[in-house]
Amino acid sequence: MLGRARRRYILAKIDSEMMPSERDFQKLLWSSIIRLFGEYGASHADISLIEYNREARYAIIRCQHNALPMVRAALAAILKADGDRISVHVLLVSGTLKALRRKMQNIFICGE
Repeated sequence: MLGRARRRYILAKIDSEMMPSERDFQKLLWSSIIRLFGEYGASHADISLIEYNREARYAIIRCQHNALPMVRAALAAILKADGDRISVHVLLVSGTLKALRRKMQNIFICGE
């Protein structure tokens, strides 16, 4: 019997002069994971962009729990977007979106 899919939610901070659009960021993430782990690895990661905020410079990404190290590596491997330097840092990882948003508020309140 197959169990329910276990997922992880990642809060990633994006540092860049020119912020990429949501679609461009999605393409960067997919190309990075395919470059590192191939199409087979990317298909098992089941990546989905839940939220992307250009003003606050963060993204929330969902993936399978066993693919978390692969997704973290793929995020760290994103270095350029349209010729501009970019770096992506993982701030939080959570098992539920509700818990991630609760922890997010603490980070953004304390960080200001």
